[in-house]
Amino acid sequence: MTLLLAGAAAYGADRPFPAPTKRGTMTPAPFPEIVIDGKLRRLSPGARIWNQDNLIEMATAIRGSNLAVNYTENFQGDIDRVWLLTPEEARVPVAKQINTLQQ
Repeated sequence: MTLLLAGAAAYGADRPFPAPTKRGTMTPAPFPEIVIDGKLRRLSPGARIWNQDNLIEMATAIRGSNLAVNYTENFQGDIDRVWLLTPEEARVPVAKQINTLQQ
């Protein structure tokens, strides 16, 4: 277990993200919508949002604006996964956070 944690730290990411991950800034909007990079976007049915502690967060409970996030889109262009980033994660380019083993 210790080796796994050390390996993740060596890559500079505690949370590996899937290959199609994008980076943006998010502001909550009336559910099921959110604003990403100034554009009104729709959350997909069953969308998941993880907070900075990697716990599931309800979309209606998120407060703040211009939150640094990583996110993915489904094949229809809706947002299906969102990760609220810590300041440390936000400083690392998204390309270095992607888990190439997870496709």
